[in-house]
Order: sequence, then structure tokens, then C-alpha cells
Amino acid sequence: MSLPAIRSELHYGDRLVRCFAERPADIDAMVRAAVARAPAAVALVEGDKRISYRELDAGIDAVAGNLARRGLAKGDRLALLIGNRAEFVLALLGAARIGVIVVPMNIRQRSAETEFVLQQCAAAALIHDAELAAQIPPRSRLPALRDIVVVGSEPQADTAFERLLTPAHPPRVEIAEEDVFCLLYTSGTTGRPKGAKLTHLGTVHSVLHYQYAMQLGPGEVSVLAVPASHVTGLVAIILSMLNVAGTIVMLPQFKAPRFLQLAASERMSYTLIVPAMYNLCLLEPDFARVDLSAWRTGGFGGAPMPPATIARLAEALPGLTLLNIYGSTETTSPCTLLPPGHIARHPDSVGLPLPCADVLIVDEAGRELPRGQSGELWIGGPMTVPGYWDNPEADATGFAAGYWRSGDIGSMDADGYVRVFDRKKDMINRGGFKVYCIEVENVLSHHPGVIECAVVGVPDAVLGERVRAFVVPREPHPAAEELRSFCAERLSDYKVPEVVTFLDTPLPRNANGKVVKTVLRDLK
Repeated sequence: MSLPAIRSELHYGDRLVRCFAERPADIDAMVRAAVARAPAAVALVEGDKRISYRELDAGIDAVAGNLARRGLAKGDRLALLIGNRAEFVLALLGAARIGVIVVPMNIRQRSAETEFVLQQCAAAALIHDAELAAQIPPRSRLPALRDIVVVGSEPQADTAFERLLTPAHPPRVEIAEEDVFCLLYTSGTTGRPKGAKLTHLGTVHSVLHYQYAMQLGPGEVSVLAVPASHVTGLVAIILSMLNVAGTIVMLPQFKAPRFLQLAASERMSYTLIVPAMYNLCLLEPDFARVDLSAWRTGGFGGAPMPPATIARLAEALPGLTLLNIYGSTETTSPCTLLPPGHIARHPDSVGLPLPCADVLIVDEAGRELPRGQSGELWIGGPMTVPGYWDNPEADATGFAAGYWRSGDIGSMDADGYVRVFDRKKDMINRGGFKVYCIEVENVLSHHPGVIECAVVGVPDAVLGERVRAFVVPREPHPAAEELRSFCAERLSDYKVPEVVTFLDTPLPRNANGKVVKTVLRDLK
């Protein structure tokens, strides 16, 4: 698949960025083009229900028209507290058709978190799953909220989502590329969540990056195994499949047996999941007997993939090409990708910058560092969001000269391959020696007695910090000293975990699959 022409353009005020010269004008234009190309193709699969692109388009029109009838207009915010189901896609695209800004929210968040997001973005309307009603704050605390729609309530109710599916004609709305398409709130691990402003321009570029870098085309089938409300589910799966007129298979909640069953029965060709999900699939007793012959491309991101897992997948699924993707909410998903066939030669790399992405490695003073030296990754390009919603303080600290300051420590080698060592806050300083947790985790993951592991720094009055490893073991249960000796043979002495703690439950993770190290640090 040849790469289209790229040119420099001025966007977001004074940012000069590389852009695809030919691209959809906005997300709705992208969807309309897919409908025109393949009206009879299957767009969505949900249980026994199969929705064609023609039917999807009619549903989008209905939702858009009825949202407008209910008073929503361009620029208003529509919050979604909906799981992985067809209604999420219909609401997302219906809003986009009339320029309403969608605010997808994590269905696992609690009422206080929901209240904060709804207040911070001044949401005018909310659509939520009926079973999540307990997470909705009292209306008295949400003065901007004018309307609530419920998915799964009695169809006759005024608030029922079915009312949005009544045939209706949406108004014609002019949408500019730099208009905000949706707000995605960051996980808030360093404070209050921030609403990243994903624009039509940035989202279209991320979708095109996936299309060309992962060689996606008509007939692709992808199982949505990550949350639809997360940038990966939203961009890498939902919008990327719609762009190529592919099929999205809804999986309400990841369970390895059901994921594998759907992957086989629907002939899944592509998906993007976190490394822990690959591990859980490999642990399934029937894994070797599942027909995954159609699975051609497997992306992973959100956390490092242990080299041991890569090796086991290569042996079990020789027809599967694994692609490491690095990105974030602020970069509208991908900014680097390890090309097909490169993982064996560069297993520790997150890949090369994507065609329109600009990656810098800088020191504390913001000076670019020579190739090979470690520093903070700054990321620019049309996919980098212009800022956060109504949060100038966060803009001032999170962005500089059009670049997003990632907070990740990494390097770029002479050939352009990027490596990410750790978050700034996760790097361990042991007596002046820097220990990157990922390096220790990669070594531990090769031990046959380790299912998964995480490494953190613990305070020490003498050395500043010491290295502690948390391990989920498999039988036969290894001893702590055995694991320490295993590391000592492969790592500098100061990197060897001084404490190994075994867990009888999986590592704590957030809804996006990332290990929550703050929880581990609090364990005694």
C-alpha cells in the first residue's frame, strides 16, 4: 500500500505540521465515503445482530436529526456513558454529523468522577446505559445538563434511546477540520482528569496512519475488545474500521474465551489490544485448538509487551504480525509504530515516527539531545491535540511550541527507532543509578515461573529508592531468591529487585489495561 502525498500546512494558529494532502474533510465525510463504497457490507456485529453500512447510515441520520430536535447544536457537548455496543457508535457518529462534541466516559468510573467530567465540560446532554443509572449524579449538581437519554430503558419512555432511532433528517452543518470532534478525559493519574480536544483534523490523520502503517483495507474484521470510550477503541478500532468499510465486532467485556471464540467465528483479521490480553489468551487451555488463521495483524500498546510473550505468540501464531504502537490520548492514539517484520530485530523499540508525526528527545531545558541519549519525548504533528478543554494551566505545562510534553523518558537511535524506558515518575533512582522498570520487568517476564510482573521503587533512607518486584507466579511456584538470581545473571547488580512480592491475584489495572503502580506502591 503506497503512502499518499504529504505536505506542510499551517494549523491550530501557528503550528506548521506535515499532513496528508488527500484526506477526508471530517469524520462524517469519512463515514459517508465508506457507505458510498460498500453500502451492503457489514459495519457492526453485536450478538446475532448484523448492521450494514446502509443501515448504519440511516441510523446515524436518525440519531443526528433527533438530537437536533431535542435542542443540541454544533459545539454542544454530548456525554456518553455507554459500553461496547451499537448505540455507542450510533451516538458518536450521529453527534459528529451535526457538529456536536462527544464526550465518551469510562463505564467503570464512579459517580464523583462522572460528575467532575459533566461539570468540567458543561455537558448539555447525556446518554447512558440503564444499568449505570447509579453512577449518574443528581441533576441539581449539573446546571448545564438539559437532557438525558437512556439505553436499555422501556422503549415507550421519553428518555429511551429508541426515540433517537425514529427516522429524522438532520440539519446541514458546516464542520471545519480544526473543530473539536470529541473530548477524551485522561486517566488522571497525576491529578484531576483533563479533557483532551481531539479534532477532526487530528482524528482523520490518526485513522489514516493506522490504514497505511497497518495496511488495512476493505473486508477487515476487528473485535472491539478494549473500551470504546478509550482512544484505542475509538480510533484504532471503531473509526479505523469505518474508514476502510470494515466490520466492527462488539465485545461488551474482555474475557479471553469469548474473545477467542469471536475471533474464530467472525474471522477476525486485525485488532489492537494490550499485552495483558495477549497473555490471557495464551493461558487459555484451548488456545492451540482455536482457528485464528484469519488473524493477520495484531497491534499492541498501552504497556510494554514482554519479549517472552512475543516469542510465545510467534510460535503459536506464525501467521500473525505483531506491531508495537506508541501513543496517547493527547496524540489521538498513534505517533510511532514498529513496522511489520521489525519486532524480531527491534524487540525493545516502539517503532519509527509515523509519516506525519514529529518526535523529539529533549533535556530538562527543552534542548534536543543527540541520537542515542535519553530524555523526555515531545510529540508534534496534526494528530497532537491543540490543548485541553477549558484548562489553560494544563495547556501551559503540557504543551510547548505545538509539541505535547509526554512525560515519558526515551531515546531515538541513529536509524530513527524510538525506545521508551519509563515515565519520569516511574524511573527508580537507586543511590544515583537510574533503573528503568521496564528493563527489569522484561527480564523477569522470561522466567518460566512468571505470568506477569511489575517493578516499582520504594523509599529508602540511605539509597533514596530500592527496587521492588511484584510477581504473579505460575506453578511450580518459584522462590523469591530464584527470581533474584535469575535477574542477577542478566542485569547490573543495582537493578536486581531487593524485594520480590508474590500476588495471588492479577496485577491491578485501570480500564485501559495499564498497570496501576500507585496501588502497588501502597502495598505493604
